[in-house]
Amino acid sequence: MYSFKPTSMILSPFAKRNALLSCYLVLFGLLAQAKAQNSTYFNPVLPGWHSDPSCAVVDDIFYCVTSTFISFPGLPIYASKDLIDWKLNGMYAATIRYHDGQFFVICQYLNAPEGNIGVVFKSSDPYSNSAWSDPVRFKPSNIDPDLFWDDDGKVYSVMAGITLQEIDLETGDLSQPPLSVWNGTGGTYPEGPHLYKKDNWYYLMIAEGGTELNHSITIARSRNINGPYDSYANNPILTARGTDGYFQTVGHGDLFQDQKGKWWGMCLSTRSGPDWTIYPMGREAVLFPATWDEDEWPILQQVEGRMNGWHLPPRSRDVAGTGPFNDDPDRYDFSLKSSIPANLVYWRVPRQGSFSISSNGLLVVPSRSNLTGVIPTSDSDDALSLNGRRGLSFIGRRQKHTIFDYTVDLSFSPKEIDQEAGVTIFLTQFNHVDLSLVLLQQDNTANPSLFLRLRAISGGSTVDSSLTPLPEPWGPGFLRFEIQAPNATLFTFSAMPASEPQKRITVGAASGSLLSGNTGPFTGSLVGIFATCNGAGNEDTGCPEGGNAYFQRWRYTGIAQYISNETAIPTQGEHSLST
Repeated sequence: MYSFKPTSMILSPFAKRNALLSCYLVLFGLLAQAKAQNSTYFNPVLPGWHSDPSCAVVDDIFYCVTSTFISFPGLPIYASKDLIDWKLNGMYAATIRYHDGQFFVICQYLNAPEGNIGVVFKSSDPYSNSAWSDPVRFKPSNIDPDLFWDDDGKVYSVMAGITLQEIDLETGDLSQPPLSVWNGTGGTYPEGPHLYKKDNWYYLMIAEGGTELNHSITIARSRNINGPYDSYANNPILTARGTDGYFQTVGHGDLFQDQKGKWWGMCLSTRSGPDWTIYPMGREAVLFPATWDEDEWPILQQVEGRMNGWHLPPRSRDVAGTGPFNDDPDRYDFSLKSSIPANLVYWRVPRQGSFSISSNGLLVVPSRSNLTGVIPTSDSDDALSLNGRRGLSFIGRRQKHTIFDYTVDLSFSPKEIDQEAGVTIFLTQFNHVDLSLVLLQQDNTANPSLFLRLRAISGGSTVDSSLTPLPEPWGPGFLRFEIQAPNATLFTFSAMPASEPQKRITVGAASGSLLSGNTGPFTGSLVGIFATCNGAGNEDTGCPEGGNAYFQRWRYTGIAQYISNETAIPTQGEHSLST
């Protein structure tokens, strides 16, 4: 089921553009019917891999953070004035809170040699990296720490489990033993807790049911912070389980108020439908309105692609910071005066010197590990011990659109066998599809030759591979690689001379199911570039000389988002409002 499709069977990515435009006209006609006092918007508001959102509001700015696991830099902070346009900025965290003029972020490192390590950062300026404090470390009792300030000045952290502890933000000391305050409603993995105080009630909102189709949000409350907490009779207050909705896995959310006192929430969701087969962007952040009357339980609106809720703040991109907005296209040429853009990420911390801006573009020094990190040796039962923890020479950006076009130009002159560079759509080290230029020695030829290699990796093993000799007329110079998503289920891979794009050849295609779930149940697809020598060289000196790769003209263009199984909306104006 993962076989590459023959070139002759691949449709043009935009062959159905006219039909889609007809759908758009119908959709926008429906928007005109929205009630005047409400706003209509589209989910996800943070498309692409943006799971576990946590949010805070300060003056007229909304701040949200999302999880990133082992990608680096981790846990970006997004800022927005209108809840629709989100700008990437600043430090990183898993829960963000604001108290007494300071931003606080709390998260933890998992599986360190000494166990899990909790960290708390604070800053009066979230847009400046240098303004953030050094971390205050603590020993967490579980994952997903939250921060809560009570009226008496005491500060608490509630964690998965669900346990409560008082925390000293100067020393990191936690009260002992952790107090178990609620077991949830019986769903698996009670986690992602957030504590709120409203109308003299302490409300404890958590995620339950795992992170897949049974995911949900449940809530309990107590008059005493230490409990006992009474579960809401109508739990869960938000879920998609048991539905045929396009937006599934709804859960792990946070609630906040806008400047007019209206309640909103952000949580994660996956555009998979109940079939749960193709969802390469993984868990994305969605916005929903909430009603929370005095002494009552909050009522959360069901998550859908087209939402009608409270009147949104006016559209504005007047947000501080230098990062890009989440929905903006990439237009990077990597000139000497530029720096590596803030929305590009690595898989784990890169080795020092692996990436730099040169006069010839973005220089990528190859890693001994390839993207999978396991290199077969001459003995088929053995493999080099390369797991990527020393840094893969990979850099990418989140896939943020169902339909997109990505191109980049490569200058690469390999000197040794198995030196390789190219592009990839990457879920984890064990699930990715790569198109590369590689120098190989064929069994019956005297000299090594350059090939275009398209290779699909699933579960750490090659499930399909094809070699296309590099056409001789293409000659030296930059080679342009292209990855396209022509629809919601397929990725196509093409190559051409950068100076003669009309010579474009489509090398093959792969199903989006390769990049859905598998070894990356918590992640989403990244589109980017890599270079490797596939295990040559040694650990001290790295790869042999001659395998450096140079990249220019990086372009990512979002074309359309699917908001249901049948409906796509164009990227330009995709968040236009009906008021």
